[in-house]
Amino acid sequence: MHAFDILGDPVRRRILELLADGEQSSGAITKVIQDQFGISQPAVSQHLRVLRDHGFATVRPEGTRRLYAVTPERLQEVDDWLAPFRHYWEQRLDALATEIARGKRERRLKARATESEDT
Repeated sequence: MHAFDILGDPVRRRILELLADGEQSSGAITKVIQDQFGISQPAVSQHLRVLRDHGFATVRPEGTRRLYAVTPERLQEVDDWLAPFRHYWEQRLDALATEIARGKRERRLKARATESEDT
């Protein structure tokens, strides 16, 4: 199954977003997903299983808990697919980085000038 078939579902995308912050228990994931999507615990478990079965997430037992984590290698397929389109935003991101650096430099220069005036 293609990565986009798995990631096409908003619940599964949200689960991966949660896992991007680090390992999460199935209970913590279920609570967030139930609150945001209003689906049952068995439905959340099914989404977790799809992610696990297709290599997007791993699970490890810790006592009675099940801890889920992202499997970054599987996301490489998505990154590869996006590669031909990346030039559409990379130039803009580079320009943004330049403007941010320029603003930081100007703030430093103003801070130094203010310090010099104070002494």
